[in-house]
Amino acid sequence: MTALDDIDRALVNALQDDLPLDHRPFAPLAEKLGLTEEALLDRVRALRASGVLTRFGPFFDAAAMGGAFCLCAMEVPADRFDEVNDKVNAHPEVAHNYERSHKLNMWFVLACETPEGIAKIAARIEDETGLKVLQFPKLQEFYIGFRVAA
Repeated sequence: MTALDDIDRALVNALQDDLPLDHRPFAPLAEKLGLTEEALLDRVRALRASGVLTRFGPFFDAAAMGGAFCLCAMEVPADRFDEVNDKVNAHPEVAHNYERSHKLNMWFVLACETPEGIAKIAARIEDETGLKVLQFPKLQEFYIGFRVAA
């Protein structure tokens, strides 16, 4: 486990809040933390390389932009799991793919530019794997803020 200094802790905490929509969103945060922009970016790179930050990026409301999300599940034979996983993950529309110890052992999210894209990509995955993709479309959206204090 990588030990965090006080600046890394402040940086991780700050990255979980709003960054300005700006061409250089890290500059104001760097100034706030008493760093240069490049020093702050070096710290972000180091935190990613060490595994402290596993994902860093914006969340967009795809539906508000005309797109769609859908939770999907598949029953994948254990001896084909890696093969099917590779085929599913080859689609850039797939996110959050993970294994569960359940009859439906592969769960992932499809994020498409249009609602019609969900059925199209699911059908393509079915054709490529020979396995059924069950679709669980979002019925209602809930916002849960999740932050971890560093």
